Order: sequence, then structure tokens, then C-alpha cells
Amino acid sequence: MKSSPTNFIKRLKKKKEDALEYVIDAYMPLVKTIAMKILHNRNRLDVDECINDVFLTVWQNAHQFKGEPEDFKKWIGMITKYKAIDRYRQAEKRHTREQSDKSLLQTESPLETDTSVLRWEEKNELLAAISQLEELDRDIFVMKYYLDLTNKEIADQLNLSKAAVDNSLYRGKKKLASNVKLKERLV
Repeated sequence: MKSSPTNFIKRLKKKKEDALEYVIDAYMPLVKTIAMKILHNRNRLDVDECINDVFLTVWQNAHQFKGEPEDFKKWIGMITKYKAIDRYRQAEKRHTREQSDKSLLQTESPLETDTSVLRWEEKNELLAAISQLEELDRDIFVMKYYLDLTNKEIADQLNLSKAAVDNSLYRGKKKLASNVKLKERLV
């Protein structure tokens, strides 16, 4: 059975791939227009990633859609809007971070070079310690301290509760602190 305008929602909820293909064919122009409107001054990669995120979200959350086929257009439009806004905010954070990094590099004097080398070494040691954590904890640390995401944003990205992210950060900090103390004793 092939998906059609009358049965694609039922088939999408049953995880039938032809329903996803139908949604992509039918709603790509709408999704692309909304994403490009919000991400108009971003690069093409951000727009493409946003579009992919939208269709992935539709696939993963089709069971949450309640309504008729006419309502589906509004639903996918809202998903696109919020995904594009999230992508825009992430791009802005990344751009701001890159600009601050450039300004730091330009204002450094030769006397500050030793300090920056020490910071670089400490950062590398911290990354090595983080790499010893479990995969989920490692992902949370990277998202929190290197991508500057909030705990709520991390929870949303990883489909966890905010409390789970908070607990993971707390436990991870304790592990890192104990690893640093152990390393200091060995030296």
C-alpha cells in the first residue's frame, strides 16, 4: 500500500518509510521556505541540517500528532520554525565564540604567551580526563562546556530530563576532581 493524502498520517505513525517519503515530497517546499526565511543570513549547511532535523523529528514524533491531514501542515510548520530558531541561536553562539577567540589571539602580547600555553595544556589535560568518562557523560560535558548549551538544551537534544543532565554533570565533576587529585599524588 502506498501513502496518499488521506492515509499518510496513519502510515507515518506505523513507521512506514513510504509515508516519510510522501511527507518529504509534499512538505519539502514549505519546510525549506520557513528554514530559509529564518536562517537567511546563515550558510547553506545550517539550512540543510535544519531541514534534516525537521524530517527526523517528524519521523520520531509522528505518534504525538493528533489531528487531520489539514492540521499536519501547521504541525510541520511549527516544528520547522522552532528547529530553525534553535539552529539560528546555535550558529549565533558559534559565531560569537569564534569572534571572541579571534580577538583574544589578536590582543595577546609576548608576555601572555606563557599563560596561554599553560591554559592550552590544562585544557588538553581536561579533555583527556573527560575522554575517560562514559559516552553519555562525555557528550553532556562537551555540550555544556565547549558548545555552551544550557542544561535544558542538552536535555532536549539527548532526550533526557533536565534533572538527569544536572546529575550527570555533578557526578562527572566529582569523577574529574578525584582523577585530578589522584594524578597530583602520583606526580
